[in-house]
Amino acid sequence: MRLLILNLMLVLFAVTVSAQNIVNVSGQVTDQTGESIIGVSISIKGTSEGTITDMDGNYHISVPSDAILVFSFIGFDTQEVQVNNRSIISVSLVESMTGLDEVVVVGYGTQKVKDLTSSIVTVKADEITKSASGQTMQALQGKVAGVQIVSAGAPGSEPTVRIRGLGSYPGIGGSTPLYVVDGMYFDDIDFLNPSDIESLSVLKDASASSIYGVRAANGVVLITTKSGSLKSKASISYDGYVGVQVAQNVLQMANAEQFVEYVNQVGDPADLQFVENAMQRFGRSRINPNVPDVNTDWYKEIMNTSATQQNHALSVTGGSEKTAYAMGLSYFEQDGLLKGKNSFERLNIRGKLDQNVNKWLKAGVNVNVSNATKYIADDAAWFKAYHAVPILPVYDQENYDALVAAGTNFPSAYSNAKLLGYRDTQNPFLDLEYRDHRMDIRKVLTGLYAEMSLLPEKLKFKTSYNISLIHLSDRNVGLPYYLSASEDVNRELSTISKYRSLYFNQFWDNTLTYNDTFGGHHISAMVGTAYRDEFYDTLSGSAEDIPLEENAWYIGQSLSQDSKSIADGASRYYGFSYFGRLAYNYNSKYIAYATLRREGTSKYQEKWGTFPAIGAGWVISEESFFKENIGFVNYFKLRAGWGKLGNDKIPSQAGANTTSPQFLAIDDQKVNGTVTTSTFGYLGWETVKGTNVGISTQLFNMRLGIEADYYVRDTENAAIPVSLLLQGGSVTRNVGVIRNSGFEVAANWRGTIGEDLKYTIGANVATLKNEVRDLFGQTYLNGGSAEFRQRSQVGEPLLSFYGYEIAGVYQNQAEIDADPIAVANGLVPGDLKFKDQDGSEVLDDDDKVFLGSYLPKLTYGGSLGLFYKKLEFSMSISGQGGNKILNRKRGEIKWTNDTNIDANYASNLWNGEGTSNKYPSAAGLRRGWNQEFSDLLLEDGSFFRIQNIQLAYNIDGKKWLGENMPNARIYFTAERPLTVFSYNGFNPEVSDGIDRQFYPVASVYTLGLNIKF
Repeated sequence: MRLLILNLMLVLFAVTVSAQNIVNVSGQVTDQTGESIIGVSISIKGTSEGTITDMDGNYHISVPSDAILVFSFIGFDTQEVQVNNRSIISVSLVESMTGLDEVVVVGYGTQKVKDLTSSIVTVKADEITKSASGQTMQALQGKVAGVQIVSAGAPGSEPTVRIRGLGSYPGIGGSTPLYVVDGMYFDDIDFLNPSDIESLSVLKDASASSIYGVRAANGVVLITTKSGSLKSKASISYDGYVGVQVAQNVLQMANAEQFVEYVNQVGDPADLQFVENAMQRFGRSRINPNVPDVNTDWYKEIMNTSATQQNHALSVTGGSEKTAYAMGLSYFEQDGLLKGKNSFERLNIRGKLDQNVNKWLKAGVNVNVSNATKYIADDAAWFKAYHAVPILPVYDQENYDALVAAGTNFPSAYSNAKLLGYRDTQNPFLDLEYRDHRMDIRKVLTGLYAEMSLLPEKLKFKTSYNISLIHLSDRNVGLPYYLSASEDVNRELSTISKYRSLYFNQFWDNTLTYNDTFGGHHISAMVGTAYRDEFYDTLSGSAEDIPLEENAWYIGQSLSQDSKSIADGASRYYGFSYFGRLAYNYNSKYIAYATLRREGTSKYQEKWGTFPAIGAGWVISEESFFKENIGFVNYFKLRAGWGKLGNDKIPSQAGANTTSPQFLAIDDQKVNGTVTTSTFGYLGWETVKGTNVGISTQLFNMRLGIEADYYVRDTENAAIPVSLLLQGGSVTRNVGVIRNSGFEVAANWRGTIGEDLKYTIGANVATLKNEVRDLFGQTYLNGGSAEFRQRSQVGEPLLSFYGYEIAGVYQNQAEIDADPIAVANGLVPGDLKFKDQDGSEVLDDDDKVFLGSYLPKLTYGGSLGLFYKKLEFSMSISGQGGNKILNRKRGEIKWTNDTNIDANYASNLWNGEGTSNKYPSAAGLRRGWNQEFSDLLLEDGSFFRIQNIQLAYNIDGKKWLGENMPNARIYFTAERPLTVFSYNGFNPEVSDGIDRQFYPVASVYTLGLNIKF
């Protein structure tokens, strides 16, 4: 019977279909200005059939004569049009309230932009992929007010990310935000290819982030990867580029003539003899016979003039009536600017499947597999390149020939400054050529979910289970070499150190969400639970004397049993949470929002914490008195929020063991003993309370959008060192208070000129005041080192630079004689004059002052977009100001005073009355008085940068290449082509403000292609 009924139904269906008239419909889709819209989805309502508009906004589709066409595109209101047997249907889409009706991702759900009370910024996928970087967060530099991105130059390295300042004491609590990728939690996202991202939202304030409890103190970044769509044809897309990295702003060092002149000014007999030794060994210059015939630019020698970079991403998306799928394959490769092995290579495979099982059940799976290899260069090469004297060549053939003739094992052809009399080898190639440091990074990330509709359109339950498996393998091999009979410059045995770690984290989240609308009231309520299990295991070891063949680089191959060592460790933390959210709005005019999370953890002695948040919004523009009197304001919302959240990125306890073993030598005999202490630190998570007040507005017929916020973020129980009474040392306790506060403003304007030219202009600016509010009664906390002091004190920023303020340089003996401080310290012209802050005529610690902070007081960004027919141009800028950089490279001369100096230093040292009132004399650099820490070594960290320029052209494949050819987009990108700054270094971006040695950040020029089938 069932078979008979089925056959009858099929016959009836066939008759019905044959009775319908098929119409070939075509037309154009434009916006309200008449500009064609590319990529508009046109589907037949109730089916999976459809098409999209071409480069001119045109479309063609065959449909039943009584069909309903659905036109949809992001940022525009969806329209439904009855065909009514028509063959030409052109549509003008109406822009939604400039994104106000767009849905953004928030914690455990979504909200419309117009219903937000918090400070949340969403960055579109096409903005992220404009940046030629393998690291997603690098693309945000200058794009989000209040988010500081500090670039990193080494291949595969992630930038430093700070959202609204620094709330933990550096070195104790972490400052990185929480990353949530498709429901999975991470501390970094180095495994993500930017091409795989669909949307990225930054939750900046506490009211938005508190739903994530103890992991959200530093802000939250929510990322959704690309998915397929139901009822859509398979779409294959390729997006890739190839390019070149070019070092910019390479620091100029003193050349041979400048260096010899500097040595002559110093007048030290030993240094003069070293120069004489170089001339005897390498000859005299034909141009200047008083200079050795060597002029080595060490930065030029150790750096490649350029390095390649490429990225390729292939994805397939689509969906049937009940299934949506997305698959992707991506490859990223970045070579290093430094010679020797330094590069990064990553291959990603991902898949996402969403299935409508039936009317009430939806399920899905998400898998991301990342396999990366990173070769890490030794940063010591940068340090040595700064200090290496230019009168030393890269190679010393004479020494090499002598080593070979003597039958020396592992002779090296590289030069050795010790042969000229210097204390160190100085040659950076010893750190580059005889080191092989490799890290393998393998990550498998998998998530499953099921979503049940208990009451259609009202009540749903979602359960999701995510796991991440991360395996890191680090191998660092030192290869042997021999330079001279001085043993401290040779490595006669190969060395190896290995480090392996395994992270296995699992998360299980369950949420029950209720949505309802009655009258003008809308309520959204959500309750849920979250379970986490985070496991970490590590094993490390080291040895000497391994074979030189790479396939034998294992500790077990060592021929030296005594050199072998091994260590291991592990940790495991559990957490369980209850949370809920209630959101209410009346006619999208009055908005209220509240969340509560009860967090439990096994990490601390205090097991439970409660994290509430509230928010409110008032859309004043919906009030009648506002509409009648202020016509140029289309939308205006006041919003405010307060929240409490936590930071669990601090150790579970701090302090010495209750009893520690000690060993003494008495009468040449080893004696064992113990020392008893009681310095246990009772630590818990840090608690952050944040307040945010802001406005959201749209003006001038929705052309100008402005978001402005003022925030206060207090870490009320910051983990800080507390000095121990009656004994040395300190213990970490949750007793500090740290405040970050500031203003943020972002504005975007868009418009048209004539019929074909559209443009957008954007700008954002943010201020930051970082301030220590309480140190548990302690006057201050010292940081940094004794020679380069940093200090945290109530009323000042964390770890501010602290020392003497320079008042000038003593120009003549008369100035010396007139100053009691100079007379008392035996100073001479060319020495620094420090400011006597208290007027005591004695220079002491009372004259030291705070000299500035490495945290910028101001960050800003901007963008410009021009769209003319099929041509696109975009440019973005970024910058910062109000921060200081400690140029520690220069300060190191107090320990390595027989080395080179940079050209700026060499050209501006005091060399007679009136020559300089900033820098001391060359001889003065060697005296302890001038080596006291002062603002001589602190420089302005401000910069302005053209962050990105992109020029693109859209190709209509059907028009130019045939009916079945895909559309394409070809583009040229310049990443960081220009940075303007005054700092004497490669780059003014230094994450902790101390520049001793770091990898320069390159400009990147790429040519890319995007094809969509």
